[in-house]
Amino acid sequence: MRTLTIVLALVVAAACGDTYVSVPVSPSTLPTVPTVAALRTTVAFRAIGTPTSVRVRYATPADGLAQIVTTLPWNGQFETSADNLFLSIEGVPLSTSILTASPFFGIQIIVNGSLFREATSSSFLLETLTVSGTWRR
Repeated sequence: MRTLTIVLALVVAAACGDTYVSVPVSPSTLPTVPTVAALRTTVAFRAIGTPTSVRVRYATPADGLAQIVTTLPWNGQFETSADNLFLSIEGVPLSTSILTASPFFGIQIIVNGSLFREATSSSFLLETLTVSGTWRR
């Protein structure tokens, strides 16, 4: 019995060590939530057809209203992270070949590879084509 008391006393003495409690000195930080990269939208303007020269007017957030006289086909594009945009394009044929048997002129607005707006003409008259609209994500 004496042995049992000595063993019990040694176990109790060994168990009575120093206890350390760590107390924070400042508030803990909240875990950070990873941010999702902004969705990028690609907007393309196109003018196609048989006229030998055209005047194209289009609007972008960076350039505002731009105008160019060019030959066809013509393409212009920009990228944005906006959730909605007012898009417009206007095409005016300036000249056409006298040898053109089947005239055709078209303008398009393409958003992320899908047709958003389009206007076409197959007239021998030099008609102005205009399309516009507000694109929303």
